[in-house]
Amino acid sequence: MLAHQVFPVQAGHVVLVHAAAGGVGRLLCQWAKHLGATVIGTVGSEEKARIASANGCDHSILYRTENFVDKVLAITDRRGADVAYDSVGKDTFLGSLQCLAIRGHLANFGQSSGPIEPFRVSLLFEKSNSISRPGVFHYFTGSDRDAMSKTLFSALADGTITADRHHDYAFDDVAQAHRDMEARKTAGAVLLVVVVV
Repeated sequence: MLAHQVFPVQAGHVVLVHAAAGGVGRLLCQWAKHLGATVIGTVGSEEKARIASANGCDHSILYRTENFVDKVLAITDRRGADVAYDSVGKDTFLGSLQCLAIRGHLANFGQSSGPIEPFRVSLLFEKSNSISRPGVFHYFTGSDRDAMSKTLFSALADGTITADRHHDYAFDDVAQAHRDMEARKTAGAVLLVVVVV
């Protein structure tokens, strides 16, 4: 949905992915790289930078110690990104807008740092930018659902993307899983394992 319908990533595009070592971020990095894009990702640690790099990220930005806006503009020689995929929300939204190229698109699909504050729509005029807040269930319907599923499972089967398991928690440890995610101790998929007897 994000790399094909919301913003069709093409060879030569510059793609910014926030939380590049997370579950969705890793898949976006892999897919964008496969499509020929230059991928820039924000991550919270050196370990997560290694994960992002192993999943197609060309440039990792340690957002806790580096200004991601300055770094994206430096990497792109001030041109900016064609698309920013932002699942973080409040903490990154305005910076993501500043990172965009002329006619760039910001796809905000989450708000792990909190809801986005109201902003001046005229900010979009500066570079003719656009924003979307896509919901998967508005895209994953009818015949689109079948085509999207086929594309996804084909990409998994041919190795375009991989969905490695990184963190398994027993169902009884669900509270610890939440604490670890909130403390940003996880990267990639977090699974709750239920043993059925």
